[in-house]
Amino acid sequence: MKIKRIEPIAVGLPMLKPVKMSLEEVRSANNTLVRLETDDGVVGWGEAASAPTMTGETVEGMVAAVRYLAPLLEGMPADGIAAVMARANLYLYANHAAKSTIEMALHDALGRATGKPVHDLLGGKRRSRVSALRMIGSGNADADVEEAKRRKAEGYVAYKIKVGVADPLEDAERTRRVCEVLGNGMLICADANQGWSVQQAIAYVRAVEDTLLDFFEQPVAGDDIDGMAKVARASRIKIGFDEGLHGMEDLHRHHEAGAAHGCSLKTIKLGGMKPVYDAALLCESLGMKVNLACKIAESGIAAAAMLHLAATVPSVDWGVSLSNQYLADDVLKEPLRFTGGHVEVPAGPGLGIEVDEAKVRRYASER
Repeated sequence: MKIKRIEPIAVGLPMLKPVKMSLEEVRSANNTLVRLETDDGVVGWGEAASAPTMTGETVEGMVAAVRYLAPLLEGMPADGIAAVMARANLYLYANHAAKSTIEMALHDALGRATGKPVHDLLGGKRRSRVSALRMIGSGNADADVEEAKRRKAEGYVAYKIKVGVADPLEDAERTRRVCEVLGNGMLICADANQGWSVQQAIAYVRAVEDTLLDFFEQPVAGDDIDGMAKVARASRIKIGFDEGLHGMEDLHRHHEAGAAHGCSLKTIKLGGMKPVYDAALLCESLGMKVNLACKIAESGIAAAAMLHLAATVPSVDWGVSLSNQYLADDVLKEPLRFTGGHVEVPAGPGLGIEVDEAKVRRYASER
């Protein structure tokens, strides 16, 4: 079974409402899909969101990167994923998000061809159902409190509050109110997306240290490991990093500096599903907590990939962030099964999903 064709497809997917973050407000999901076809007629799908502040890649850049790599990879054995990605890395430096679309599509195609779910191609299934970490991110305290009440009534047990959008003490008060509404027994975190200085981040953690907040993600710039360590030393709340993670060496650096207790693992940052799996194993050996996450807002393709990873990694103590639930429309024929704030790992070969190609073409844009 050889790779016959690798096709990048830029899409713009409608969102239910904008998501306010420290450096941007996401109003439309601008993603790159990859449709990979083998010479046996098997089709696999991959996806990556545009994340210029995190990976440095735009949709236009990802499409160009996949188009550049396609003729170099077509004709290679589709079951030799490591060899395919080694060749991709040889001919194109970095561009991890673009490469992750190809790597994800290869896993999907190989699983379909062999009749195996992707989690069996990685480390085997440890769990069949995970709690979905629900984002609270309007930036308005009253609106966030009402959102938290609704999601709690629906059965969600894990939450991420987007902060870094206002004065630290204002965001701390908003965090406090949300935590009070949610109450005990929940996983609650906050994420500043690099939005604050060290002094501002310390002011925030001190203001929320008596709340139910479990961890605080990326309070300062991703490359400021010393600043992260200062916040960690000043905080009773555990500190995680996201934008500061781009490879295995970043896990070691943050751990050795005492700059983080855990991290957010994304396929777009590390270059695919296997690198995320390997990073999760390293986190286990280092005693670091793991959050598995899609970028805002990826479709059910990337969400399914993340669920297969959630099924197989040693631990997901810090939750699983799926972002297809923030879309007004998805590209799957049958949606992923969310029940009471939890979601089942898709059954069936490959990613266990069926992509609606008519919808893909409907939302496709020329890039």
